[in-house]
Amino acid sequence: MAKFIVTGGLGFIGSNLVEYLLNLGHFVVSIDKISYSSNFFNTDSFKSNKNYKFFKADICNKQKISQIIKNNKPTCIFNLAAETHVDRSIDSSDNFINTNVLGVHSLLEILIKNKKIKLIHISTDEVYGDIQNNLRANEKTPYNPSNPYSATKAASDHLINSYINTYKINAIITNCCNNYGPKQNPEKFIPKMIFNIFNKKKLPLYGKGKNTREWIYVLDHCRALYKIYQKGKIGETYNIGSSQNFKNKDLIKKIITLAKKGNYYNKKSKITYIKDRPGHDLRYALNSQKIRKYIKWKPQVMINKGLLRTLEWYKNNKKFFKFIRNKNFINRLGKSR
Repeated sequence: MAKFIVTGGLGFIGSNLVEYLLNLGHFVVSIDKISYSSNFFNTDSFKSNKNYKFFKADICNKQKISQIIKNNKPTCIFNLAAETHVDRSIDSSDNFINTNVLGVHSLLEILIKNKKIKLIHISTDEVYGDIQNNLRANEKTPYNPSNPYSATKAASDHLINSYINTYKINAIITNCCNNYGPKQNPEKFIPKMIFNIFNKKKLPLYGKGKNTREWIYVLDHCRALYKIYQKGKIGETYNIGSSQNFKNKDLIKKIITLAKKGNYYNKKSKITYIKDRPGHDLRYALNSQKIRKYIKWKPQVMINKGLLRTLEWYKNNKKFFKFIRNKNFINRLGKSR
């Protein structure tokens, strides 16, 4: 049995990772500052597990995080504490700077004195910026962030690499494509469409709906992270991608088709094109051959199967929406200044 800390453990990917690690028989300490996107409903399936602990803490609080690490002696920390929604970073970037940059800096300072602990930092494909001409970004592709969110994630990645080189901390960086699946806050694209379908609302789509994203089912991401913990090389970066790219308008059509098959689609939920957000990258795409070759990982859940699982989960867990702390995801989609 290994002992892990998962920061951002009440969030979407964090709570799924906690559950995945617990199911493997490991001990997991979850840390979360409890922001608008945190959801205690996400822990219902494992909160009584004897191998699970939760602490309310902000990764910017060096003293408190140091004490949690000292008391629990983890083998590895998965850092998923982050502000992640691009639209919100356009509205105001303060929280993104605090958590994504200063919070990571605080964590790195702690790890200088705890070099035996492995840090796996979860970053994003957005750091590479717009990828055109059917190319795919590999781990050597220069960073080119286009919005405040991706800029803060790029900054944290650079900071971690500097601490690896300067202080020899035990860290690995991962850059993952768009996640979807159970427990995701419905301000994000796929759960927002599902929420609106369930509530017979229109389906807002930026611009002409041609923005293309690569999608991975969250459990496949969790499997990748655990394999990187087992086999990843310190100081390396690994792209985690599915190679399943879709234009936003085509992805919505897939969701509508599946909703119709499940008899919970209403014709009121029509695609509605709205003004595009500032700095909206057209295409993200990852080359993930490195993790497939050296870590022996590949995605197992293809898009139709994953979307069906996701729709069914939200259908069967409508209480999830009641536990969301901030309800302004319902009406906003990139309310820029």
